[in-house]
Amino acid sequence: MNYSSRQKNIAQALDEPRLDALLITHLPNVRYLCGFTGSSGVLAFARGEWAFFTDGRYTEQARQQVKSAQIIVDASAPLAQAARWIASRFRQTNRRVQLGVEGEHLTLAMQKRVQAEIGGSKSKARFRLVSTADLVEKFRMRKDHEEISAIRKAVQLASGIFPAVIDAMDSRATENEIAAELEHFARRAGAEKMSFETIVAAGPHSAMPHARPTHKRVGSGFVVLDYGVILGGYCSDMTRTVHAGRMSKNARDLYSAVLAAQLAGISAVRAGVQAGQVDRAAREVLARHKLDQYFTHSLGHGVGLEIHEAPRLAKGQTTVLEKGMVVTIEPGAYIPGSGGVRIEDMVLVTANGCEVLTPTPKELVTC
Repeated sequence: MNYSSRQKNIAQALDEPRLDALLITHLPNVRYLCGFTGSSGVLAFARGEWAFFTDGRYTEQARQQVKSAQIIVDASAPLAQAARWIASRFRQTNRRVQLGVEGEHLTLAMQKRVQAEIGGSKSKARFRLVSTADLVEKFRMRKDHEEISAIRKAVQLASGIFPAVIDAMDSRATENEIAAELEHFARRAGAEKMSFETIVAAGPHSAMPHARPTHKRVGSGFVVLDYGVILGGYCSDMTRTVHAGRMSKNARDLYSAVLAAQLAGISAVRAGVQAGQVDRAAREVLARHKLDQYFTHSLGHGVGLEIHEAPRLAKGQTTVLEKGMVVTIEPGAYIPGSGGVRIEDMVLVTANGCEVLTPTPKELVTC
């Protein structure tokens, strides 16, 4: 990963909001900018310098992982270290200094800690904390070649275990047992961990988009399998809906309508299109089948170091898709008391369309 180039982009982005210094506390952003994968670390920028702060538990890990930044290890909290370091960069500056912080990730208590550390320093500068929004995230939306390669591998691993999951399914098994088997297959295949809590929802339970696995037996009806893995730090996300037992015509029609909506959404993806337009393409198909009222969530989201990243593909979203973005396309229809269907692929935005990264077939599987 080209961390120095990423850091240069962020440093240049500070000109428009007129920030003099920056604190990066959100760990996925820290990883994106310097490579650190641990659970305790802060990255700071001031006067053309980048410095990474952590505690003694991560001394060796930081030495191995952190790139293009000075490494400072101290017994005090990394946030306090970083605040004092920034204050020291402006010790002789007799003016107001604009210090950018990640407002969405820095609690009020943490902001007070930063102000206290700066206030207790010998700096002549007067610091003002400025909340930034998506300063790093807007760069993370567009994946470079190395990131796309890492995402492909995660997608391939997740898709590769799907046949084994289907083979292991049994109507007498519980949702929780199937989820356990799925995650076991993923770990055995090399996954670092799951991208999120695995969803296995059967029968009427499948009408809940974010159902958690229970000790209820699968029985008959739709079974929604929504899962993803992390490999090389990057997430994957896929959903397939299968059917246990004998299937009615209404069930087949429901599945066919959701699949048609998903294919319409994929067809709408290309660079230059607004995110809301892609959502609308899928939603219009469901509306023609009188199912739009049962599609209760957005069409998709970006995926990368985090399972939910920008851009968001939803009604009214004006973000313009760009080449290199990786997003999910995941329409669903959820009929209360009956069951639901969701089909999800990850796609890579290209200049003239998109590449579907998820290789798992979407024909309805019965088991």
